[in-house]
Amino acid sequence: MSSAQAPGTLTHLRRKTVVGILRTWRDLKGTARLAITGEVRPSLPKEDMDHLRRQMQQCLNSKGGEITARLQTVELGKTYLSLTESGRTRFLQMLAEDFDLDRAKLAKRIDALRAAGDKTDPAKLENDLREALIAPRSTILRQFNALPDGFKFLVDMRADLMPLIGKDPALKGLEYDLKTILSAWFDIGLLDLVEITWNSPAAVLEKLIAYEAVHKVRSWEDLKNRLDADRRVYAFFHNKMPTEPLIFVHVALVSGLSDNVQSILDEFSPVVNVKEADTAIFYSISNAQKGLAGISFGNFLIKRVVDRLTRELKRIKHFSTLSPVPGFRSWLDPLLAKGDESVFQVKELKELKAIGKTDNAAKNLLQLLEGDWYKDAKTAEKLKPVLLRLCAHYLLNEKKKQTPLDPVAHFHLNNGARLERINWLGDTSAKAMKQAAGLMVNYYYDLDEIDNNHEDYATEGRIAASRTVRALV
Repeated sequence: MSSAQAPGTLTHLRRKTVVGILRTWRDLKGTARLAITGEVRPSLPKEDMDHLRRQMQQCLNSKGGEITARLQTVELGKTYLSLTESGRTRFLQMLAEDFDLDRAKLAKRIDALRAAGDKTDPAKLENDLREALIAPRSTILRQFNALPDGFKFLVDMRADLMPLIGKDPALKGLEYDLKTILSAWFDIGLLDLVEITWNSPAAVLEKLIAYEAVHKVRSWEDLKNRLDADRRVYAFFHNKMPTEPLIFVHVALVSGLSDNVQSILDEFSPVVNVKEADTAIFYSISNAQKGLAGISFGNFLIKRVVDRLTRELKRIKHFSTLSPVPGFRSWLDPLLAKGDESVFQVKELKELKAIGKTDNAAKNLLQLLEGDWYKDAKTAEKLKPVLLRLCAHYLLNEKKKQTPLDPVAHFHLNNGARLERINWLGDTSAKAMKQAAGLMVNYYYDLDEIDNNHEDYATEGRIAASRTVRALV
């Protein structure tokens, strides 16, 4: 899975989203009179902060009923959408710090519960404690749920917030509150699985192009190829964001396991007769909403797609991915840069010293990887066993606690897949060469083993892997 997306296209989509939300909110009618007058400038200078604080406070202390509360929330939302990036940062800092938990009040409620005697009503004290645990900012945020497009507003606000947490730890509590609110709405029963076709609305197709994070869509013709008769694209939609895909998967219907993504993406390759295909290859899975990171529903997507394909295409018996290995070189390159030769076997040391410019095998390999080594057949053949073995070691053995370092491996193994095969030069695009030396992986979903594999992985960190992969190490 991936969530990295083209900044320019996403900025364009964000602008369209903001315009759409503002248009929707402009149509909201009400007779309430708002007490706060004035405006907040886009950069949110210091002299405008008191006005913003009063806006937030008014959302908490509305005295005019439901209509007034809604309109005050709309005004606060409009203010946020009008701000520049730096202005939004200041907005979020104020919301996080000035509308945090009242810890003195919380301490009193805890002391009252501890000191409660037999005659005290414990239910009331417990309810008082629960109320004290709800930060005022959370109350403000929840009010957006009642607005049209308010849910999308919160998703995008969290997307703005997440990159700031490392710079300002005070924002962590606000991010936690937002994640809690959003998570409450993501039960699998609330998600609709939709097949996206060439006849889908243009706005959805545009988002499919913009959000594709694994294999960039180069043109409308490229997209049309990915929606051909032997291809499928499925997405999850939520009824609170009906025009926004949450996550989507690209599927190729083929015969046997695919080992090269360029052949799948080739616009000029012949269309496979679906009646003859026996395998569904998941070759791209992308999260479409950055603000939903950490809210997992990708595992449900694959299982729902497998179930749908099984019912619709009886000949499809095999389900596998053709996945990138995005963390391989991020792990390997620092070791090579330090000249660490401990990662090599004796035979590999001799081979790498013979074909490089230095007497250090690690530095020789790093120099080769930074060039077009794969275009030279002899060099590629010599590096093949070394890189395949190192990649197998990385996927099977390099972990943080019980979790593999590679995020894609963790995603599929946790879903119950088996690490089936590592494919040599499965993707020779610049991105794949930089991330994984062109290697790709098949994670195989054996329907009879998924539950056991998931259980072993989740409880013991045990990785299901084929003999072919284990033999490499």
